[in-house]
Amino acid sequence: MRNIRLTIAYNGSRYVGWQVQAAVSKPHASSIQGKIEQALRKLFQKKTALIGSGRTDSGVHAIRQVANFKTDSALPLGKIKTALNGILPQDIVILEVEEAASSFHSRFDAKSKTYRYIIVNQAVKPAFVRPFACWVRMPLDVKTMRREAKSLLGRHDFKSFQGSDKALRGSITTIEKISVKRPASFDGFPFLQDLNLVVIDIQANGFLRSMVRNIVGTLIEAGKGRIAQGEVNAILKKKDRSAAGPCAPACGLYLLDVRYEQ
Repeated sequence: MRNIRLTIAYNGSRYVGWQVQAAVSKPHASSIQGKIEQALRKLFQKKTALIGSGRTDSGVHAIRQVANFKTDSALPLGKIKTALNGILPQDIVILEVEEAASSFHSRFDAKSKTYRYIIVNQAVKPAFVRPFACWVRMPLDVKTMRREAKSLLGRHDFKSFQGSDKALRGSITTIEKISVKRPASFDGFPFLQDLNLVVIDIQANGFLRSMVRNIVGTLIEAGKGRIAQGEVNAILKKKDRSAAGPCAPACGLYLLDVRYEQ
């Protein structure tokens, strides 16, 4: 039995997120995982379970999501990639197809993930970037946002930034890196090149539900001057979601990379 590792990019705008939704609650919903599993079934003529490195919410995008599946097919890797990309809709792309060790698990073996949040920060509303970035009209003080973000580094209880979840989950995790910057140039989408951007990158060994968007929403409030100096650290210590800022829109969020031990 082969264990196949996929690296995937997708535009999450028209999907309910990565994970397949229960047919009872959302009978007509399409997920990224569901679309790829449908393509795998068509390719191999049997049901094939796909394991992702983690969930992304409705409207969230991915530059490099990682997933794996097992198959007894002898089809070469190159043909698997070509076939899947031929079956999948254009907003889901298989970037890489690799043989993985039989024990590889895309979720449990992940050591850290990096998310990027893109903000267009200017007075005039941009016409074409709504599905791919968040627009903030009020000028943001990036130095203040960067200063407040530093208090989130390290291992903490991030309950203040944890979204509601039906499952009972722990809220302690470690943010390894966090940066807030106005890039002089941007190597992302061409139509973002001439806009005034603020980019927030967060790398952690695990993320809670809506954690990045809740952190970003809070940092935006700090950048607007609505949160006093040192207040983000105080919010963190309160372990109370109501103490933090609003949840930032999903459209600006990207799963940038998943890191595994080499």
